Amino acid sequence: MAVLRDFFINLSEIKPVNDATKKMGLRFGAQHVVGGVKTSDTVDKIRELNQKGMSVTVDNLGEFIEDRAQAEYEKGLILEMMEAIYDNNLNAHFSVKLTQLGLNLGDDYVLENMREIMDMAKKSGNIFVNIDMENYASKEKTLKVLDELLKDYDNVGTVIQSYLFDSMFDVEKYKDVRLRLVKGAYKEDPNIAYQSKNDIDGNFFELIKYRLTHGEGFTSIATHDHNIINRVIDFVEANDISHDKFEFQMLYGFRSDYQKEIVDEGYNFTVYVPYGNDWYAYFMRRLAERPQNLNLLVKSVTHNKKFKIGAVAAGAVGAGLFATKLFKK
Repeated sequence: MAVLRDFFINLSEIKPVNDATKKMGLRFGAQHVVGGVKTSDTVDKIRELNQKGMSVTVDNLGEFIEDRAQAEYEKGLILEMMEAIYDNNLNAHFSVKLTQLGLNLGDDYVLENMREIMDMAKKSGNIFVNIDMENYASKEKTLKVLDELLKDYDNVGTVIQSYLFDSMFDVEKYKDVRLRLVKGAYKEDPNIAYQSKNDIDGNFFELIKYRLTHGEGFTSIATHDHNIINRVIDFVEANDISHDKFEFQMLYGFRSDYQKEIVDEGYNFTVYVPYGNDWYAYFMRRLAERPQNLNLLVKSVTHNKKFKIGAVAAGAVGAGLFATKLFKK
């Protein structure tokens, strides 16, 4: 499993391949896990999910941008989607990545872009804005931006990755801020991050317990792992914790039937819906993050348990190989 995980992470980090796949449209199964390429397509998906009793967090795909013109373009897409959420009265909030908005182009620049986004969020019904946590190299800068925004806005939060050794410190620091807890989807050094599933799962549950029993911040528990979810439900019910303190989150296109079951059981639920043409790195990391996602994707695409997992794996690998070939032309 570790070899497979590293393989897909390595594919996700090949920038020429990522650039080439933008020309393809949604391919190789990505169309089943990405909400759309355009704002209008994604609005339709959000509306469908809302009708099932689910909230949505939307993510304009793209990261590690090194060009101001591109960062401005991506910011414009985010503002456009926020306006669409407000105009269509959708139950949705936004997830943003700071490297998409100029994190590596200067602290003042990315903060200026984020303030523009936060102002639009306020005008659009006080939409909550979640700052996604990217690789560890971006973490310190990301938290500095969050700290600045928290001085002026109450509708902003971030993500804590449980595979990092210092995640409990961050959870304690931001105990009154809305947070999303995740296991983590990047390849990090053993000096800063847990490497085994058991260690990551154990720390994940410790973070969840702390959040649900300390502070006032709302908690999003983002996982497809039914074992973790069942443990959380048992803990919540045993300790009489209000359902209003937390929600479960899953990715769009994975375990859709299970998502509906959780909603029907009376728990708050949000679907993470990515959109845009920069889908390749996201798609690869979802396969790397949890190898079982290959199985989930197969079921989502085919609804046929006899369909071989290798078909989707081959498609995912094919995305990289085909894009590489395009790039060399």
